[in-house]
Amino acid sequence: MKIGLEIHIQLPTKTKMFCSCPSTGSGGPNTRICPGCMGMPGTIPVLNKEAVLIGIKIAKLLNCAVPDTIWFNRKIYFYPDLCHHYQITQYETPIAGKGVYYLGKKPIRITEAHLEEDPGIVTKSGDGSLTDYNRSGMPLIEIVTEPDIATPAEAREFLTALLRDIRHVIDLPDDGERTIRADCNISMTGSERCEVKNVNGLKNVESALTFEAVRQTKIIKAGGKISRETRHFDSERKVTTSARKKETEGDYAYVCESNLGRIDVRKLMGGVVHKESPRSMIARLEKEYGISEKVSEQMVNTSVGLAELFEYLAKRADPEYAVKCVTGPISSHWRSLENSVDEKKDGLADIAVRFKEGKINDVECSMMIRSLITGESAERTAAVGADLDALIRKVIKDNPSVVNDYKKSEKAANRIIGFVMKETAGAYPSADIVEATKRILDGM
Repeated sequence: MKIGLEIHIQLPTKTKMFCSCPSTGSGGPNTRICPGCMGMPGTIPVLNKEAVLIGIKIAKLLNCAVPDTIWFNRKIYFYPDLCHHYQITQYETPIAGKGVYYLGKKPIRITEAHLEEDPGIVTKSGDGSLTDYNRSGMPLIEIVTEPDIATPAEAREFLTALLRDIRHVIDLPDDGERTIRADCNISMTGSERCEVKNVNGLKNVESALTFEAVRQTKIIKAGGKISRETRHFDSERKVTTSARKKETEGDYAYVCESNLGRIDVRKLMGGVVHKESPRSMIARLEKEYGISEKVSEQMVNTSVGLAELFEYLAKRADPEYAVKCVTGPISSHWRSLENSVDEKKDGLADIAVRFKEGKINDVECSMMIRSLITGESAERTAAVGADLDALIRKVIKDNPSVVNDYKKSEKAANRIIGFVMKETAGAYPSADIVEATKRILDGM
């Protein structure tokens, strides 16, 4: 089985790709349009340079080569979602050339990533169709992978990691208004490939590919041949249906978009600030601070801000003690701390230093951190914590096998956590129960 993806991501610019219409808004259908994005005669596209800068950031994330000069092309096809009957895209000079993205240790080759405008949205209505052009002209980047993905589950894992990195690097809000969708190409060994168009959602990508893998396998086993075609995914029925014969590049006519001319990317490169991606941060923390990949992933996946706080504490105290503070009480109360971390990080660092110097033990350290984050008095926090610790130790004593099970898998702690939550009936925050249980089990 071979799987390749074409990932379409709307870029977080204030205006559309080639006109000044706003990219977001609360108006109804066809309220964010102008003569330019409606393809009126006499209008000329004007490039949104912010979209080019974002494209450069994504190119660097994907380890792609960025050309010195780019230009745009008209991809000519007739469909009601684009008024001018062509799409302005990059065919000859994509903003990102060949690259590679690592899913763990596995390289996923990137064919290219190119900038283009998004078409409008066509919806069926009775016997006819309605078209909303608010999306028409939205800035889009399309990332094309080589068929290096082995399974539908791996496709979902790849997309999860890639989108997490992209969201952080280009400050893409996860507000649901900007769309992210994928065209999924899949083939069995030695057979033609099929493309499932415009699949929204990570779970749907995995479901569409899984259905296609089963469908194609059945056809091959029955002695049939796979036809190269474009298919649609029905997210309610979890099936794909045939849409049309798969187009090739020869089915489109590409001509240069002369109104935009050539763009000197070198002049724009100086204005690009590259942020470290979560994936790169995980590898750097592991190497720089000598912590395990598992711990590094845990911190970064919880929040990049939590990982940055770890670095601050590690420089003030020590990586070993910073890890104990961050993955324990701080992580458990991160939601309460996240918006006030700048105000409280010095106090947290002071507690970590005292812990390192042996002036307080791990229990006292946890209580002091909890008190600082929640605003409760140290005495109240200590009293509540002592009662909770006593209850957890009793439950562990009644279930001694959990200690050895926990050493094999941290999931074993869930048995104790679930029981204590049931027994206490909401008397303690779940974050406190989780942190205390793992701390006690770690010490056994």
